[in-house]
Amino acid sequence: MEVWYFPAFFGGLVVFFGAHLFSAFRTRGEGDIALRMGRGPYMGLYSLLSIAGFVAMIWGYAYIKPTWFNFDTPPDWRRHVTMALMLPAMILIVAAYMRPIGFIKKAVKHPMLAAVKLWAFAHLLVNWDLASLILFGSFLVFGVLDRIVVKRRGDMGAAAAHPNVLGDLLSIAIGIALYLLLVYQLHGDLFGANVLLK
Repeated sequence: MEVWYFPAFFGGLVVFFGAHLFSAFRTRGEGDIALRMGRGPYMGLYSLLSIAGFVAMIWGYAYIKPTWFNFDTPPDWRRHVTMALMLPAMILIVAAYMRPIGFIKKAVKHPMLAAVKLWAFAHLLVNWDLASLILFGSFLVFGVLDRIVVKRRGDMGAAAAHPNVLGDLLSIAIGIALYLLLVYQLHGDLFGANVLLK
């Protein structure tokens, strides 16, 4: 195994979560770096760092996962729990960006954060190797931390929105479609793991 997979993995973690933590804890209002730079340039730089960190992190993870210490083989029933948890996670991801805003987004307030926590927890149930514990554990910790930060900041997300049931119907339909596509095709193609096989 090439040694540069390790710096790619850990460097990607640092860059990705560093950008997200900076965004979570940065000063809002007067003195906000986003206002000083301009919203467009700030979001462009933030997106560039996030994408670069994510690609490096996932690329490094794919190569070091098979070689790192595996603590145990999880019982088979956990795979079914993971697959069950991923369905609402996919619906929440879609609901986070759906227009019109539905009752799901209004109730959850921050559906993307909820989806990240659900996704990370579900994958921790079935991945008991060291690289996976670091990767998915980092996402879970960040999801919990970021939710605490936005709550303390008074960010109510979509709580004040006027929901439309069409947003929920679209979120559920698209979320189910993406879930089925992921299970039957994309998860194996993108990540080399067929979730339908034991």
